[in-house]
Amino acid sequence: MNVGKRILILLLALLLAAPGSYAEVVLEVGSSGENVRKVQQRLIQYDYLSGEADGKYGEQTRDAVILFQRRNGLTVDGRVGPATAAALGVTLSSSGSSSSSSSATIISADHRLLSKLVYAEARGESYKGQVAVAAVVLNRVESSSFPNTISGVIYQSGAFSCVSNGSINNTPDSTAIRAALDALNGWDPTGGCLYYYNPNGTDDAWIRTRTVKTVIGNHYFAV
Repeated sequence: MNVGKRILILLLALLLAAPGSYAEVVLEVGSSGENVRKVQQRLIQYDYLSGEADGKYGEQTRDAVILFQRRNGLTVDGRVGPATAAALGVTLSSSGSSSSSSSATIISADHRLLSKLVYAEARGESYKGQVAVAAVVLNRVESSSFPNTISGVIYQSGAFSCVSNGSINNTPDSTAIRAALDALNGWDPTGGCLYYYNPNGTDDAWIRTRTVKTVIGNHYFAV
């Protein structure tokens, strides 16, 4: 994590951990539910935790929290209370065991379309893999080589098989919705990639000429 981000999360910790900012929710080994999933998601995003956000606070999650706390000047106890949650950028809710979450709410037409793309193209992948697919779309939007809108990128002729086969019209699940939102909020597990493909699912010779930067699940991500 760069110095600027570290300073930012420490400032957030100081501002958001003030009395009254959070309900006194504390997560520790044995906790489970949506609060834990949100914490794990951030730990994965910041490369403190590997695997998927399963909503179960076990020893691996505790160890990742300890490392995060140590590196960011927080009390090192392996538990997530208001200060650690604020530093991670998550809000702990007293109803955190509920399956519903504001992060699974569609916030715009672009978000809806991107969620559909993620669901159609990557619903069998890990959460990180689903965010990565969404990030490729957004990287194309920023590239001068592609259309400059999400809809333009997704509906560009021949760009995505889910458009030609109609699966883009399926209703996305909550995981795809959250993954799309995380990408929109700046998480790019691909490091700027413009392409992805499943080597076992395509016979396109051209895509295999692209330089692969990372592999996430079944997808190769390339530039």
